[in-house]
Formats: sequence, structure tokens, C-alpha cells
Amino acid sequence: MFELVKSGGWLMLPIILCSIVAMAIICERLWSLKKNKVLPPDLVPQVWALARENKLDAVTIRRLKTSSPLGAILAAGLGNSRHGREIMKQSIEDVGRQAAHELERFLNTLGTIASITPLLGLLGTVVGMIKVFAAIMTHGVGDPGILAGGISEALITTAAGLTVAIPSLMFHRYFEGLVDEYVLNMEEEALKLIDVMHGDREEE
Repeated sequence: MFELVKSGGWLMLPIILCSIVAMAIICERLWSLKKNKVLPPDLVPQVWALARENKLDAVTIRRLKTSSPLGAILAAGLGNSRHGREIMKQSIEDVGRQAAHELERFLNTLGTIASITPLLGLLGTVVGMIKVFAAIMTHGVGDPGILAGGISEALITTAAGLTVAIPSLMFHRYFEGLVDEYVLNMEEEALKLIDVMHGDREEE
């Protein structure tokens, strides 16, 4: 493996670095974007139960705010429910934008890696072909061993760049879709909260 990396030339170093960063981001996002961490299934029923029992005091709302992204959004609405529908809605939207930004953390970096690693591989290909033509100019085409090094470098860097880019792009798209789904679900729960707190619908 080391010989393979070595034969790919110095451009293998940034490609390997990109692969390490991409793997770290993928593992972190897989852990952080678990559904039960973002949208705890028992959270909304607990909130409604506390609301019915008039136990939604400042301490409870503060604890709810730090429990999960959905909890932070519901806490924003509950904390401003006495100020009217519009203020409540505005506070939920503000916290919702912050929650969505937090869910999208590192996704730009992952998308950048998916975009630049094929270009790094292509640059390696160009560098390898330059070496091939330089060897031809110096030694002619009689010694295939001299040409093999440049061709090998060109192919290895291209393959390495694509190997990093393809899974990075797949997970980037997957995480983006997951975040969109979570944001829609949180928005739906927030709208229910606004309606219930202002008597437009019954609790579910």
C-alpha cells in the first residue's frame, strides 16, 4: 500500500488528507444526525403532558432547550407563548434557522472534498503525463520502464481522487436530504405547538 501511495507522487498527500477529513465528518454526522437525537420520539407527548399539568416552568423550558434541536425549537415557542402568535412564530423561526445550521455543520466541507479530490486526481494525471513527455524527450521511447513511472502516477492519482470523491458525494447528498427531512418535521411540530397554544386546534 505504501509503495502504491509513493508511486502516486506528492499529490497523494492532499488526497489522503481529504480522505481522513471526509471519513471523520461522515462518522461524526452519522452519530449526530441520528433521528432519536434530533427528533426524540417521546419529546412532544412529554411537552403536551407537562402543558396540561401546568408544569412548564422556566427550569423545565431551559432543560427542554438543551435536550435536542426539536427541544430547542419547542422551548423557543413555549418561552414566548404569552407574547402572542406572531412573536411566538418569529422566535421559533429564529431558533429553527440556528438548529438547521447546526444540523448542516461540516456538510460544506464534505461537499468541497467531493468536488476537489477529482480535480487533485486530474492534476496528478497532468503532472504524470508531463513526466512521461519529459522522459520521452530525454530518453526517447526505447525504454518502457522510464515511461511507466509517469503513467503509473497519472493513473494512481486519478483513481485515488475518485475513490475519495464518490463516497464523499454520496454521503453529502444523503446528509442534505436527511437534514431537509428533519427541518420539515421540526417545522410541522412547531406549527402544531403554535396552534395548540393559541387554541386553534386540539393536542394530538
